[in-house]
Amino acid sequence: MYGAVAVGGFRRYATYRAATAAGVFTNTVFGLILVYTYLALWNERPDLGGYGQAQAVTYVWLGQALYATLAIQGGGFEVELMERIRTGAVAIDLYRPADLQGWWLAQDLGRSVFQLLGRGVIPFLFGVTVFPVALPDDPLTWAAFLTTVLLAMVVSYAIRYLVALSAFWLMDGTGAMQMLMIVGMLCSGLVLPLNVFPGAFGEVVRMLPWAALLQGPADVLMGETSALRVFALQGAWAVALLVAGRLLQSAATRRVVVQGG
Repeated sequence: MYGAVAVGGFRRYATYRAATAAGVFTNTVFGLILVYTYLALWNERPDLGGYGQAQAVTYVWLGQALYATLAIQGGGFEVELMERIRTGAVAIDLYRPADLQGWWLAQDLGRSVFQLLGRGVIPFLFGVTVFPVALPDDPLTWAAFLTTVLLAMVVSYAIRYLVALSAFWLMDGTGAMQMLMIVGMLCSGLVLPLNVFPGAFGEVVRMLPWAALLQGPADVLMGETSALRVFALQGAWAVALLVAGRLLQSAATRRVVVQGG
């Protein structure tokens, strides 16, 4: 059943072809802006954060490939789930013979895979074709990287599931979504690699769950860290956040209260 839900999530997003094409164009344009910004920065500060210029460029295009895939600033299932909680339609979901958390996880994994293939691959291929990049030749490194991407999908889902469940207590989830956007942009390394953040602040940020989304996979792909270390970070956060989501779901659904009654 959950496999069918994942396939349904893939097909659902594949329907919006014009939106996908617009997303490919947008990611490519923003990638170009960031690349030239990074090149100027790395000209002034060579080896910033332990990256060379080619690695910095690779990081940019990887970020553009994974931006929609991981819904780093939102844009996945969470908007729909929060609306169903607000209207009370979630009560119907709870009567279905399927786990609420598992249902949305399967659907979001289908969405993530489509966004990776439909929106992420083309900007990445454009970037690595036009600019000097640092990519591995070892197929095992690529396999480890793809594994980190899959784990990042789960971590991203778990973060957004917790945000979505806040709608059980909030009248409006707009504030929670805005916080998700701001924190996701800063703490995932979407603007700058987390390696460039100095001191204790950098050490703390690199241990947060958002570091498992972009920074971890990027470092594995470019050989900057051990794949096992990233697997451990991602796995630990995935388990912790999914358990937290389960507990919060239990607390929220123990007495479902919808607006108006």
